[in-house]
Amino acid sequence: IPDASTWRSSADYERLDELTASDLAWEWLRRNEAYDADFEASASARGDPEPLTERFGSDGGCDFPVDPLTDPPDAPVFWLPQEDTSVILLVDAPSQLGDGFGGIPASWRSHPSTDGPDAEFRLELGNGQAVQILDCATGGGVIAVAVIPLGLDGFDRIEAVQRLLAALHGRAIPPDTRLTRQQRARLRRMLRAFDGQRAGATQQEIARVILKTGPLARDEWQASAARHAVKALLRDARSMVAGGYRKLLRHRRSR
Repeated sequence: IPDASTWRSSADYERLDELTASDLAWEWLRRNEAYDADFEASASARGDPEPLTERFGSDGGCDFPVDPLTDPPDAPVFWLPQEDTSVILLVDAPSQLGDGFGGIPASWRSHPSTDGPDAEFRLELGNGQAVQILDCATGGGVIAVAVIPLGLDGFDRIEAVQRLLAALHGRAIPPDTRLTRQQRARLRRMLRAFDGQRAGATQQEIARVILKTGPLARDEWQASAARHAVKALLRDARSMVAGGYRKLLRHRRSR
């Protein structure tokens, strides 16, 4: 689990504003004690790796264990496509489209070899971010197309494909819009509050550091709005660590 001792430094959390929603979800998952225990068991070969890998997928929402000490965006986290709607799924182009594909870069699909039929990799976009691609095409020389389901999540996947296209063709890369600026600011405060509690800080200490409250007497603290605000930050942070981070992987849309 990441070190919590620097929770008082706001500068250490500013980097969160530059992360994609997918990488920000990893910040929460890597603070999950059960996930950390599973990773330790897997890394030390104390557990059967197959059930552990299955549990990472069903409980964590990602394909395989990643060291919780690895910071995003460097952590090689591969979210399951059904969890993360920014994952781009590639398949062979249908023959009906013929040769009507102009200006496709030649070498962008270079990726590590895999034992299975599909290749999963993260493509750097050139703006400090990456997009996750699941390449199910039959070979690197085959022209591939992106799959866009016709459900509401298709809007999310179109956005991801737009970001990929912009990177491939030297255009300005659109932002990851799954989180608003206000949501990011609250998530940053939640993460700092959670780390502060892990570091042994009291709720009043957390309020002084994050909410900039002054010293309060006991009765003042009990009745203060800051106390309730910190409680809400910690409550929501615990929910995120326990699995709520999955909500970050897709747009919040009314069904």
